[in-house]
Amino acid sequence: MAMTLTSKQRAYLRSLAQNADALFQIGKDGVTPQLTAAIEESFNNRELVKLTVLKTADGDLREIGEMIAGRTRSTLVEVIGRKIVLYKQDPDDPKIVLPKATAKKSENG
Repeated sequence: MAMTLTSKQRAYLRSLAQNADALFQIGKDGVTPQLTAAIEESFNNRELVKLTVLKTADGDLREIGEMIAGRTRSTLVEVIGRKIVLYKQDPDDPKIVLPKATAKKSENG
């Protein structure tokens, strides 16, 4: 189940991903079961995964990102240019500490 990120958490993850290298490339074959399995496997070692979508790949980049996030039970952080960033928190040993989600102010006060 993907988690919902606040804009502050999303911005923090984007800043971490900015200097990270893309681990996978999606080409003309699209999102294959082997690619999905490899991305799933990479979440065993890291919580943030960056992908590059090549120009030969068909489809909308956001849809590709959402499909991969759904299949890997991760959260789509951003799609920027031809890059997709996914986040999946390690349930046993979280390595990335997200900023706390602040409670919304009441409208009456």
